Amino acid sequence: MIELEVTDVTATCCAPLVRETLSPEDAERLAHTMKALADPTRLRLLSIVAASEGAEACVCDLIEPVGLSQPTVSHHLKVLTEAGFLTRSKRGTWAYFALVPGALDRISDVLVSK
Repeated sequence: MIELEVTDVTATCCAPLVRETLSPEDAERLAHTMKALADPTRLRLLSIVAASEGAEACVCDLIEPVGLSQPTVSHHLKVLTEAGFLTRSKRGTWAYFALVPGALDRISDVLVSK
């Protein structure tokens, strides 16, 4: 199991589920974010990036581990980026993806009582 240490903790996107009722807007945002994680390939890609040196990986290094074509991997990475889990930077012809500090904590903060 990969354990992620987050150094930049930011505010949650929504009110915690166990403390107060979600507003319709918060529920919509949370559903969008959780849909990005509700795919085995995306979860695997996120774990590979998180386990990579510096929590960053080139798309070229993500194709073989998941056994999918480059366009399919890029699509999954785009979904994770739009949901706020990854950032993208271009270096030459390749795109590099990095884990956004605190992104996974924001999801757990909504679901867990403190």
